Amino acid sequence: MLDLFQYEDLIERALKEDIGTGDLSSWIIPEDYYGEAKLYAKEKGIVCGVEITARVFKKVDPKIETEIMVQDGDPVTPGTLIMVIKGSLAAILRAERTSLNFLQHLSGIATATRNLVDRVADLGVKVTDTRKTIPGMRALQKYAVRVGGGANHRFGLYDAVMLKDNHHAAVGGLKNAVLKVKEKVGHMVKIEVECETLEQVKEALECGVDVIMLDNMSIEDMRIAVKMIDHRAIVEASGGINEENIRQIAETGVDVVSVGRLTHSVKAVDFSIVVDEMKPSIRKHLACASKI
Repeated sequence: MLDLFQYEDLIERALKEDIGTGDLSSWIIPEDYYGEAKLYAKEKGIVCGVEITARVFKKVDPKIETEIMVQDGDPVTPGTLIMVIKGSLAAILRAERTSLNFLQHLSGIATATRNLVDRVADLGVKVTDTRKTIPGMRALQKYAVRVGGGANHRFGLYDAVMLKDNHHAAVGGLKNAVLKVKEKVGHMVKIEVECETLEQVKEALECGVDVIMLDNMSIEDMRIAVKMIDHRAIVEASGGINEENIRQIAETGVDVVSVGRLTHSVKAVDFSIVVDEMKPSIRKHLACASKI
């Protein structure tokens, strides 16, 4: 379940970006015209973001009613009914694109994640995301990864140490970087080190780090590295992982594969909203009746 409260500001910013000073197209529709619209999937995928989608409509007009027909994580196919929306037609159309933007993007992440997870499900390897996320969208994107069956890497610079090549270079090498960071952080903080060579793997082991990332290594070097590490640290593979090579990489014996493309360049899943009917609202009828 999503804690929608923490996304109120994000929804407001997204709506302000789209609506601005007003929806010029919807001026042709009286505000008291009531409509019923249905949100459908247009392609196969894993749905994610139905609650935040519904919240967008409520944000535009609290009187809009939504009936959610699926749950995050459900598989959908073309024609699957996702949601029924009832209320002011003008308000529904003002919310349409922003709501779909959230749903399509998050469902794309969940779908891509499930695809990779299914390819290595029997190997016990975790598929995780990275920090390569859209600014302001990280928590939602990482939620979508979990919906797709994946796991989350660190959320930011604040919850774990990852020493990369630039950190090594800044302080005179991998070993110096690890020693210096151990002096700074508490014993509860895990330390991960990025390694591009087997020599760096050996050095990281000698430093007693918690996680060793094998960055863009060949399959053969990964196999050697896994044997060298021998369960003394968690082994993560990263760099250029996709549908074609994820299983071969997982079979080397690594514990985790981290995939940046899950969040930074994923393909959206297509959905559409279709207005089924339009009629004056009950309030309009009552107003007219009172004048008779």
